[in-house]
Amino acid sequence: MAEAPIYTLKNISLAFGNNHLFSNVELCINRGDKICLVGRNGSGKSTLLKVISGIIEPDAGEIFIQPGTKIAYMPQEPDLSSFASLKEAILFGINNKEQNNSYLADIWLEKLNINGDINPKKASGGECRKAALAQALISEPDILLLDEPTNHLDIATIEKLERIINDFRGAVVVISHDRMFLNHVSKATFWLDRGNMHINDKGFTDFENWQEQIINQEIIAQNNLDKKIAEETEWLHKGVTARRRRNMGRLRRLIELRRQRREQIKQIGNINLTIDEGDFRSKLVIEAKHIAKKFGNRDIIKDFSTRIIRGNKIGIVGPNGAGKTTLVKLLTKRLEPDSGFVRIGKNLEEAYFDQNRITLDPKKTLWQTLCDKGDHIMVQGHWRHVVAYLKDFLFKPAQAQCPVAALSGGEKNRLMLAKALAQPSNFLVLDEPTNDLDMDTLDLLQEILDEYAGTIIIVSHDRDFLDRVVSSIIYLKGDGNAFEHVGSYSELLEKIKTPSKDASPQALKQTKNFKESSAKQTRKLSYNQQRMLQILPQEIAELEKDIAKLTEELSDPDLYQNNPNRFDEASFELEEKQQCKLQKEEKWLEISILADELAND
Repeated sequence: MAEAPIYTLKNISLAFGNNHLFSNVELCINRGDKICLVGRNGSGKSTLLKVISGIIEPDAGEIFIQPGTKIAYMPQEPDLSSFASLKEAILFGINNKEQNNSYLADIWLEKLNINGDINPKKASGGECRKAALAQALISEPDILLLDEPTNHLDIATIEKLERIINDFRGAVVVISHDRMFLNHVSKATFWLDRGNMHINDKGFTDFENWQEQIINQEIIAQNNLDKKIAEETEWLHKGVTARRRRNMGRLRRLIELRRQRREQIKQIGNINLTIDEGDFRSKLVIEAKHIAKKFGNRDIIKDFSTRIIRGNKIGIVGPNGAGKTTLVKLLTKRLEPDSGFVRIGKNLEEAYFDQNRITLDPKKTLWQTLCDKGDHIMVQGHWRHVVAYLKDFLFKPAQAQCPVAALSGGEKNRLMLAKALAQPSNFLVLDEPTNDLDMDTLDLLQEILDEYAGTIIIVSHDRDFLDRVVSSIIYLKGDGNAFEHVGSYSELLEKIKTPSKDASPQALKQTKNFKESSAKQTRKLSYNQQRMLQILPQEIAELEKDIAKLTEELSDPDLYQNNPNRFDEASFELEEKQQCKLQKEEKWLEISILADELAND
């Protein structure tokens, strides 16, 4: 007999004024569940988490909690300013704060590498975030609610948090934009979409396929509904599936960018090669030679050199405090190095996105924020109507005249991004651009960056985002050493983990060269892989034709009434062919990437 849920919501509804967030929401949380709660910015995810935590009362519905169930909640923006130290803030998470419980805080201080003596007002965003996590975890709750826990955390801490959640005996409900994090920690998915709750008993790895199935079912069913609902569903559908269909082309272009960057680094590193020097000069964006920077006795950057060429998309990663922002300031000449030099290319127009630097006037409308006068805005050399540009960033036309104050936190970040990307530029610097963005906006941002003709430097802890966007990654170890890896973050992670922890960047490079040399001698595409590389594009094209025919057939509003059996058959066939197409695309991409790596070894 199955164990009863420890927490149940039944027919929950909530509205703020005329804004109906959700209605008739039902969900159960069982002991040990690992749930991700996803949905577009402004859909009510954070509010629902507050309902579960007991902070907000719903307008209607029933809540049942098994007696004795402990719930701990970490908000999206934790405020620890009332505490004298981070340790005191962590201890606040347990009811009995006697001295003999101080050791519990010490355990979490060590686990998450927190300096407990720091005053929260002077602590970094990452330190405060880790303390808020420890505050929620210290009481060993039955249900742990986490709202964007990975914001401001470095990659090493995110990976540590993944292990903590997977080992945690209680239930976890987490909101996050970090796809890789959700892939690693979730075993069920709650999707809050336009006021309705959809529940899948699989983790986030299955989300995109499941989401597309639900949207396709809605589009088929909407034919007999009114025009307004049809428009809403079409808007959502275009915002999700249309971009997914372009993912293959985007990934192919990314492979080509990585190949080009690999060749550039080979040429730059070859002292005998001077024939392309003129070409490098004309395309030069940044040249840094033997730059170094110290703060006090601490080495931030030691003897780092690079050349960034027009069109490069460079990610910068490393632990919090390793010097990522310092390196960006050095490369953009906002900060002078202690030794070495930095040269900037001619005619460089820089746009800089930093959530802490861009401010929004809460009294202005979205329209006024982007365009003080008139109704058009210049975006990358083209005039765009303000409403059309807002629609690109997934705002509804009706929101154009809404005040900024009415937006959710994620929607404000989306608007800041729209404002930054509208600036005329051929060089884009993005410092943590993914914080608080929903999945659809992340897809949109990836598409914009793919189409951006200029050069991009991105500081980010979002591993999946880096895998999808950058051509190479500059890794800062935290001891002043930095080196560049051509390829994805996932590949870099394997490269870092394979050698010993104490290996220098030079040793890492030698290890990589040795492995690549060995791989080159022993690895090649099998006959079957070569054959699949040739035939899969044809098979995918045939499936696309079949899918188009089935979609057209199912769009007939009379089909269901006149021939319900055929409607069911066609729906099942459409779903099967879409799944088959996706599998073949992923297989083709996997072999294509392998072929490219072997060709460039």
